[in-house]
Parts: sequence; C-alpha cells; structure tokens
Amino acid sequence: MKPIRTALFAPGNRPERVKKAITLGADVVIIDLEDAVPISEKEQTRSVVRDILEGNDGSRIYVRINDLSTPYYKGDLEAVVCNNLEGILVPKVESPDHIFEIDRLLTTFEKQNDLTVGVMKLMILCESAKGVEEIYQIIQAKPEHHRVSLVAFGAADYTRDLGIVLTREGKELEYARSKIPIASRAAGILPPIDTPWMIDIKDIDGLIDDAKKAKAYGFQGKLTIHPNQIQPCHDVFTPTEEEIAEAKKIIKAFAEAEREGKAAIQLDGKFIDYAIVEKAKRIYETYLAIVE
Repeated sequence: MKPIRTALFAPGNRPERVKKAITLGADVVIIDLEDAVPISEKEQTRSVVRDILEGNDGSRIYVRINDLSTPYYKGDLEAVVCNNLEGILVPKVESPDHIFEIDRLLTTFEKQNDLTVGVMKLMILCESAKGVEEIYQIIQAKPEHHRVSLVAFGAADYTRDLGIVLTREGKELEYARSKIPIASRAAGILPPIDTPWMIDIKDIDGLIDDAKKAKAYGFQGKLTIHPNQIQPCHDVFTPTEEEIAEAKKIIKAFAEAEREGKAAIQLDGKFIDYAIVEKAKRIYETYLAIVE
C-alpha cells in the first residue's frame, strides 16, 4: 500500500466539504461519521456518504465509523461498505474483541455487496490508556480475516483519558509514540499514523516540529484536520533529495561489495552493513511508492 503521509478528515454531513477535501492532495481522505456529525444527523448522514463513495473515481477514502460502545457502528458499516472504499477507521479500539466484531460484520456486508471477503482494511484508532497498553494484542488479533493494516494515534482522547494536558512540546505523548510504532513493527504491519496537530492550526512551525518528532519515533504520516497541514506534512514525511541520493549510493556500493564477497564496507567514512542497507532500501522504496 502506498505510504500515507497525510489523512485528511472531512465531516460526512457536509458533502461539499468532503468533495473539496478529495481535491486537496492528501494521500487519504477520512470521511467522518463520528465526532464531526451531531447525534441528530448520524443516521441520515450514512446515505450521503454512500452516495459520495459510489461516485468515487479512485481516490483513497476511509470512513471513520462510530465506536463500538454506540448503537451506530453496525448501521455505519452496513451503509458504507462498497467497492469504492479503501477501508474503515475504527475509533476507541481497546480490545482484540473489537477486531473480531468488526471482522464479523465486514464479512457479512462484503458478501451483501458482492465484494471479495477480506478486502476491506482496518485502520484502528488508539486513543486511550487501555488502547495503548493493549495495542500489540489488538494488532495481533487473528479473526478469520487479518484486516488491520495500520494504527493511528489520537492524542486528544488519550490525554483526556489520562487527565493530562496536551502541550505544544508533546512530552506527555512520548510513551504512546514509542509504543505504537514498536508494536506495529513487531506485528509486521505498516508504520502508524500520528495524531493530528490540534494545539493551533495556524502554527505551522509547531506542526512541522511535531511531525518531525513523530517521524523520529517511526510514524509514516499524520492525521490532518485542515488543508494547510497537508503540504508541511508531505514535506516532512517524504524522503529528501539528499536522503534519496545517499540511499541509492549505499545500495549500489553494497551490491558491488557483495559481488566481491564482502558483507560490510566503508563508504564516505561510514560503516555500512546489512542493517544500514535495509534502511536505505526502505527510504528508496518509500520514495518510489510516493511518486508512482
């Protein structure tokens, strides 16, 4: 799957904003049926979202359903599962049981819509203390179809759950930002998506600093809540020309060394072994996936 440097939220009850969001260049658009939609509009918004999905011309779209503690999630899934949807964002996931329940329902609705069973992927939103502590077990849940492709982190609900303050510096997020990428890597799924920048959407410097921190922890991109956040995040999470050039140089030099029977070399004064080469290959493959 192509990297997700940005996943832009758009409220499902505002079709004009969803259609606009699809044109703004985010890697993924997430149509929201949860927080952005008032309770009084949740059921009627489903048909609006379905119409948008049926007219989708190939854009990468996820739908955030309501969480499993509500009476809405089953109806949400039934309404939106269709051929033009890449996946479902499931909020407030705290247990492997949540994954089994969603898989069971998706299997039913895929069959109803003549889709290949198992095709619908899951992005799960980790946004509570329990969710963070259980994240590896959640990812490793093995229902009939392994649908969890990646994890997203939600810092607003996470800090609210802990009764702490979300700050510009983000030190209160260090534990979760360490654990989620490690769990994702250990489980063999894609790198996670970091929390939106919500401190001040006009503070682009703060957004860039925050994105760089997330990248350093192992996140592949960020959830975004405003169009002006898209390009700064793309800039942070896209390999630079220097990184690409160095990666290609390392890969080429090591391939030549291997042909000579060497498994470790020095290049421009740096020690290069298989681990360094693997990192270089990931950088180059990420770049290729982005530009395809």
